[in-house]
Amino acid sequence: MAKESQTPLEDELARQEQEAEVSEQSAEERLVEDELDGLINDEAVLEGSVGNPEADMLAAQVEELEQSLAEAKDQALRAAAEAQNVRRRAEQEAEKARKFALEKFVKDLLPVVDSLEKALESMQEGASDAHREGVSMTLKMQLDALTKSGVESIEPQGEPFDPQVHEAMAMVPNPELEPNTVMEVMQKGYLLNGRLVRPAMVIVSQKAN
Repeated sequence: MAKESQTPLEDELARQEQEAEVSEQSAEERLVEDELDGLINDEAVLEGSVGNPEADMLAAQVEELEQSLAEAKDQALRAAAEAQNVRRRAEQEAEKARKFALEKFVKDLLPVVDSLEKALESMQEGASDAHREGVSMTLKMQLDALTKSGVESIEPQGEPFDPQVHEAMAMVPNPELEPNTVMEVMQKGYLLNGRLVRPAMVIVSQKAN
C-alpha cells in the first residue's frame, strides 16, 4: 500500500519533535561533560595540594611548634622540680642551723660541767652540806639547760667500744671482760641533736695474755 502523504502541518510537527529530541540529547551530553570536567579539576586540585610547597612548609612549622611546645613543657617541669629541690635543701639547711646553732656554746659550756662534776666528787666529807648542795644544784641547772637544748651525755661504761663516739685513751688486758669493752669512762661524751659534740674518753679492755 502506498504511504499516505502528510500535510504541511504534520510535517512541521514532526520536524519540531525531532529537533527537540536532538536538543535534549545534546543537553544531556553537555551535563555529562561538565561533571567529568569537574571531577578532573577536583583531582588536579588535590594533586596540587599534595605537592604544594606552602602546605609542606605549614606542616613543617606546625611540627616544629609542637616540638618546641613539648620541649618548653619539659623545661618547665625540670625547673619546677629543681625549685622544689632548692626549697627542700634550704629548709634542711635552716633546720640544721636551728638544731646546731648552739654547738659552739655547748662546747664552751662542757668544761664548766666537767669542773662542777669533779668538784662534787672531790669534796671531802668535812665539807658543809650547804656547800655540797650549792654545787649540786648548780650542776643540775647546767645539765637541765643542756638537755632542753637537745644535748645528751655519752656514758658507755661496760658497753662495746664504738670508735664513732668513743676515744680510746688506753688498752688494758682484762680476763673478766670481752675484748674491746669500755672498762672506764675518763670523761663523758656529748651529742647535740644526735651529732657528736665531744667523744667519750675511755679505757678499753683487751684480751689477756
